[in-house]
Amino acid sequence: MQSYLFIGGGKDGRRIPSADEPDTIQLPAGVSEKETYVRETLGVGDASIYIYRHESLTPEQVLNLLIESYKSWAVNKPGGRR
Repeated sequence: MQSYLFIGGGKDGRRIPSADEPDTIQLPAGVSEKETYVRETLGVGDASIYIYRHESLTPEQVLNLLIESYKSWAVNKPGGRR
């Protein structure tokens, strides 16, 4: 079973396994609510992966979140830049 990265919403940053690759996934967001995530392809050159973005985010917002997350990780890792 493949795991996919979820970006935005309550599942932000989690890798959640899925047996197939639906175009949208609805996940619980509390007792009676659900969040919808949309499948997108993230690629560089010939390499690509599928991610699921929260329906409220644009592709540009997703890229900004990924970049900010990477910057934060690079600064806060042991021996990281300050």
